[in-house]
Amino acid sequence: MYYIVYGLLYLLSLLPLQVLYLLSNFAYFVLYYVAGYRKKVVFQNLTIAFPHKAEEEKIKIAKQFYLNFTDTFIETIKLISADKNFVDRHFTFDKAVFDEIYDEGKKCQIHTGHNFNWEFANLAVAGNIKFTFLGVYMPIENKIFNRLFLKIRAKTGGVLLPATDMRNAILPYRNSQYALGLIADQSAGHLHKAYWVSFFGKPAPFVRGPESGARLGNIPVVFGHFTKKKRGYYEGHFHLEEENPKTLPTGELTKRYIRYLEKVISEHPEMWLWSHRRWKHEWKEEYGAILN
Repeated sequence: MYYIVYGLLYLLSLLPLQVLYLLSNFAYFVLYYVAGYRKKVVFQNLTIAFPHKAEEEKIKIAKQFYLNFTDTFIETIKLISADKNFVDRHFTFDKAVFDEIYDEGKKCQIHTGHNFNWEFANLAVAGNIKFTFLGVYMPIENKIFNRLFLKIRAKTGGVLLPATDMRNAILPYRNSQYALGLIADQSAGHLHKAYWVSFFGKPAPFVRGPESGARLGNIPVVFGHFTKKKRGYYEGHFHLEEENPKTLPTGELTKRYIRYLEKVISEHPEMWLWSHRRWKHEWKEEYGAILN
């Protein structure tokens, strides 16, 4: 069954992007106007993040988000047959910060968020930096699509580590120079163990892993986000946030990332994954202090 699905999607991926975007336009229309996919969640999230924005402006952001969402799905299909040259034309970034860290003989962590198009970013970064790129991913329950995404995400040389067994999966690389790519705005599953941070003025739980790993190995941390230059063309923005994370107070690195994320989202709200229920859990005193 995998080969049938792969073969059909491969043939579809051979179509020019401009043709594939017609499918994205149709999918956007169905999701937003017909199915109303997670529309309630999207507008609840927008209201929490931007309580002072007019309803018309929130509708505009939501529509742009849904189109970016369907574009990302279509662009990911295109990546099945796309080569490295295609990726490098469609996602550009300045890799100087990575060269500097590598030339100093250090490893690094890259903290990014659910920012479109993270699939392009994964391939572009993995294929253009000196480091061995380790990308942490959450396995998909459907084995066919899990195998398909692993194939796509590793095609420029990146190594995929399952988030469900990351501690063991990273062991073979512990003595090498690697760049560990992490989606740092993940919602924590264990609320008692999470960092609770004020996110757009409302407490939300964030995973401790990105910070704890950086502090444990004193690994330099790079923050990054992506912007869209035009349809199908993206630019990555990366900067060294902290060279010695173990010197920071506990929770400080996570708090810095959340402040960075708020700024990025406020400047380009249509580029973030609003359909994710980021504020679905309510803070309780038993969870500990809220980082502001």
